[in-house]
Parts: sequence; structure tokens; C-alpha cells
Amino acid sequence: MTTAPLSLEHLIKPSTLEQGKPPVIFLFHGYGSNEEDLFSFAPELPPEYAVISVRAPYPLEPFGYAWYAIHFDAPQGKWSDDEQAKDSREKIVTFIEEACSTYQLDSDAITLLGFSQGTILSYAVALSYPDKIKNVIGLSGYVNQRILVDDYREKDHSNLNIYASHGQVDQVIPPAWAQQIPEFLDRLGVSHVYEEFPVGHGVSPQNFYAFKSWLERNT
Repeated sequence: MTTAPLSLEHLIKPSTLEQGKPPVIFLFHGYGSNEEDLFSFAPELPPEYAVISVRAPYPLEPFGYAWYAIHFDAPQGKWSDDEQAKDSREKIVTFIEEACSTYQLDSDAITLLGFSQGTILSYAVALSYPDKIKNVIGLSGYVNQRILVDDYREKDHSNLNIYASHGQVDQVIPPAWAQQIPEFLDRLGVSHVYEEFPVGHGVSPQNFYAFKSWLERNT
């Protein structure tokens, strides 16, 4: 399908449904990648879903994109630009609304699937606006509480479902950061599954089929 000129660049695989508004999965890539990366998942995901892979808004040299800057050579050590991340959080919310309207998608059946930095933003959107999102599949990421809206604790998260996974030997995002996810979600009353796999910073076939099975149960 030809993509419409929305606020963020994206690729789309249409749903196979012939009637009604289809559910949708939004894909959010990691730091330095682009919308083509996770789009390779699209043919293997449940066919009733429309799949939209989104390009992050900040270009990186010499190529690739990011949801927010990571400063690797700062005097205080590596740090992330939380203000840029918050800006991306709002850009994603706006884009989701645009896409659901433009492509006639079911705004009550939205799944966010992210990898690494894309996972961090997926959590930020869903935990900040739990009334807008049904499912999150968070791969190789963690919850950055600093980029959630100020009143996120006061919101009703009881209808949100989260699948989180991490590599046991991830050298980019320490497993210890991801291992804090279940306790954090328990405090908010979020239904969740957390799994680890014997890989580094990536998605193994076992991991893929695990989250695909989870998604089919939570459609």
C-alpha cells in the first residue's frame, strides 16, 4: 500500500480483513536503525493486523534514525536526552491518531512493538496513556520513568497488556534494568509476561515465536 503523508515516515502492510476496522501493530525500531528493520516481522505477524513500521524523527550520521539522542562522549559519561524522548513520545501519540484515522484502523485494538530504544518509547506511550493502547511487546528495552507523564501513577492501567523480553547476555542494555520491569508493572496493576532468552542485544527465533503466541492470545 502507498503510504499517506503523515507526520512520521512509515511503511504499512495492510490487514487481510475485508470488513470493519482492523487491529494494528505499530513497530518502533532501535537507535540508529530505520523503519525497514522491524518491518521484516510483518509477513509473520497475524494477518488480520495492519502493520505500520515507523521511522524515528531524528536523523543520525552517516545514516539511520533515533527517537532521542544518546551522548556517548559527554564528560559525565553516556547519557540520554530525556527531553527529546518526551518529544518523541508525543510525536508517536499524534502519529498513531493520524494513522488510525487515515487508514481506517481500530483505535481500540492498538499494539505497540518496539526494540531497544523503540521499546523504551513504547513503554513511555502506553504507561503515560493507557487508555490509548491495548498491548505492548517490548523487546530488549526497559522502563525509563523519567520520560513518562507526571501523573502516570494516577491513571488506570488495568486494561493494558505487556509482553517484555530481554537477552540474558545483552551488553547494550543490562539485563538488570529489564528485570525491574515486572515489579514496576505489578505496582501499576498491568497484566504482563516477562521472559529472558540466551542471546545478546537481539531477537532470537524462540523469542519471536514466544511473543507471536502471546499476541495471538491477546488479540
